Amino acid sequence: MAAKRDFYDVLGLPRGASDDEIKKAYRKLAKKYHPDLNPGDKAAESSFKEVNEAYEVLCDKDKRARYDQFGHAGVDPSYGAAGAGAGGNPFGDDFDLGDIFSSFFGGGFGGSFGGGFSSRGRSNPNAPRRGSDSEASLSISFEEAAKGCKKDVSYRVVEKCPECSGSGASKGSSAKTCQVCHGTGQSRVTQRTPFGVVQTARTCESCGGTGKVIENPCRKCSGTGRVQVTKKVEVNVPAGIDNGQILKVGNHGNAGVNGGPTGDLHVYITVRPHSIFERRGFDIWCELPITFVQAALGDEVTVPTIDGKVSYSIHEGTQSGDIFKLKGKGIEHLGSKRRGDQFVKVSIEIPRNLSSSQKEFLRSFEKEASEANYQKRRGFFEKLKNLFGEN
Repeated sequence: MAAKRDFYDVLGLPRGASDDEIKKAYRKLAKKYHPDLNPGDKAAESSFKEVNEAYEVLCDKDKRARYDQFGHAGVDPSYGAAGAGAGGNPFGDDFDLGDIFSSFFGGGFGGSFGGGFSSRGRSNPNAPRRGSDSEASLSISFEEAAKGCKKDVSYRVVEKCPECSGSGASKGSSAKTCQVCHGTGQSRVTQRTPFGVVQTARTCESCGGTGKVIENPCRKCSGTGRVQVTKKVEVNVPAGIDNGQILKVGNHGNAGVNGGPTGDLHVYITVRPHSIFERRGFDIWCELPITFVQAALGDEVTVPTIDGKVSYSIHEGTQSGDIFKLKGKGIEHLGSKRRGDQFVKVSIEIPRNLSSSQKEFLRSFEKEASEANYQKRRGFFEKLKNLFGEN
């Protein structure tokens, strides 16, 4: 038989760990290796038993003291130490592990994990259960995202079968109580372990956990009581929504089970790129090309916005890369009338394919222009002179 691991190593704790740290580590590992979460997994089952054994010792002040002093020999019944007798159950005869989880997790542990250990925590297979959420995708334009809109969305959803009204049985028949589990939906398995007799619940293989058997299934839904259909719903897309965000439409998801509530519809939004505008948070950016003459002399230019065209006065001596702001011309904040701004980056376009007369005119202009007209150029060459020590 392989040597036992150190109980502190089993729980991933250092020696000297506090009671709260031990309890917290145990909760985490017990959930991880719980048999109901790992059906048929022998390794998980072994780890679960190991974790329980470690906790049973370390949570007891006296046993922990003996373990810290003598190791496994201090708590192993075969060594004659005080505690459970050899081959007995350290938790007590006919002990139900559901009691441990009930005390740690506030009760109902078995119901949350498909049955748990005790009949007290067993979930009802015929209890109402909420339907799962359904999903759909919606592509909208940049302007629709900025301003908001209404859109029809098509999606696939599971609904109660109209043929059998959700019973799963064909007309004129009905489901019968499972004779194997007697309607509980679960079968109990008793195992003898190093800790004594442990009882666990498993989903009944005969009825699949429903507690009922359908002898004459409905043809339309094949006995499931549910069918998948395509539906359409109009959704309100709020102003300011962004690419990748999700709209939730309540009660438009998959139908619940056993009269449970309907799930929700999640609509994933895709915003198509714009040919001019770029969104950055709630601000809008765009680039405005202007001519050399407009930049040099200044001009009244037309700027596009999501609200339409506006006029803006370009000041004399505008440089390529300069940015000006149009306040309040950006995207509306979700749930608020407050809007971002629009930033416009100026790009000076150099003319191409000049005629002879145009070239001559520019050469004449260049001769008359002084260094004072080119502040950036003048500053650059002054730095260059200082760098190389030129006079």
